[in-house]
Amino acid sequence: MQDPVERFLSSPAFAVAGASTDRAKYGNKVLRCYQQHGRKVHPLNPRGGVVEGLPAVASVQALPDDVKALSIVTPPEVTEQVVDAAIAKGIRHLWMQPGAESPAAVARAEKAGLNVIADGTCLLVVLGYSER
Repeated sequence: MQDPVERFLSSPAFAVAGASTDRAKYGNKVLRCYQQHGRKVHPLNPRGGVVEGLPAVASVQALPDDVKALSIVTPPEVTEQVVDAAIAKGIRHLWMQPGAESPAAVARAEKAGLNVIADGTCLLVVLGYSER
């Protein structure tokens, strides 16, 4: 059985829920981390717009079908809504960044059979992130 992080990172494309245009926010740093590692990534922000040169989608449902892994950088109460939408969309891997975790969201995702990372592990540390 593959490690949950390895399974998450094997996705052909990723999305970041909570992607922000503010470079000081983690929603922006996580998106840039994927870019720094040459990963295909889509920003997810309910206001849409452009984040780090990429068009943001406003909802999980609007994500391309090749997105199978979702990094979540939202407040816990929003995380719960994102998880429900991800389950409905068929996303298989969720990574709740530190501070985004919700016990209810984790329980729902695990019950749906998703690969869930919500133990305080940070994508920026695992992949390696450079502030540039």
